[in-house]
Amino acid sequence: MRADLEIIQDWIPAGSRVLDLGCGNGELLAWLREHKQVTGYGLEIDPANIAQCIDKGVNVIEQNLDEGLGNFASNSFDVVVMTQALQAVHYPDRILEEMLRVGKTCIITFPNFGHWRCRWYLARNGRMPVSEFLPYTWYNTPNIHFCTFKDFEALCRERQVRVLERLAVDQQHRDGLASRLWPNLLGEIGIYRVSGPGVLDHRIAV
Repeated sequence: MRADLEIIQDWIPAGSRVLDLGCGNGELLAWLREHKQVTGYGLEIDPANIAQCIDKGVNVIEQNLDEGLGNFASNSFDVVVMTQALQAVHYPDRILEEMLRVGKTCIITFPNFGHWRCRWYLARNGRMPVSEFLPYTWYNTPNIHFCTFKDFEALCRERQVRVLERLAVDQQHRDGLASRLWPNLLGEIGIYRVSGPGVLDHRIAV
C-alpha cells in the first residue's frame, strides 16, 4: 500500500464506516475492508480508477467533489478521508465543512507550499516551482489552491476545527525531529486528523 495510506490506516479504527473522497483505485478501502473490517464508500471521478475500484469490490460513486456531499446524511461516517485533493478543489473551506458534517473525524493530506524547496525556487527563479514534488507548470496544474501548514491551521481555527493529530513528512512519508520542530519549513506533505469542536478524542490535540 502507498506509504501515506499506510500512515492513514493506523488512524482508522477497526469496524468503522469510512468515506474516501477522491479514492483513486480503491486501494485504501480494499485494504481496510480486508484487514480492519471497515465498510463505506469511495468517491471518484476518473473512469479508469472507478473501473479498478469495481474490480476490487469497492463501493464507489462517480462524483465531483466540487458538487459537495449533499447526498450523504450528517454523521453518517466515522471517518472521512481525503488524500492529496484539498488543493485541487474549488472551495477547500466548503469541502472541509462538508467532511466534518458527514464524518466524526476527518483525515486530510496535502502538499505544503511553504516547504523550503518551494521558497528557494521562487527566490532563485521568480517562477512557480516545477519539481518531482510539484510536477506541473502553473498553466496545467490541477492544484488551484496551494496552501501551507500555517494556512490550513488558520482555517481550522477560523472554523473551530480541532486538529487532533498532525504529521509533517517528506516525499518518502518519513517524519523526523526537524520536521516536528519546523513543520511549515521542512514538511513536504501534511497529514492531519481533525474533528469538529464537539467531538471528544482520547489523543491530545497538537
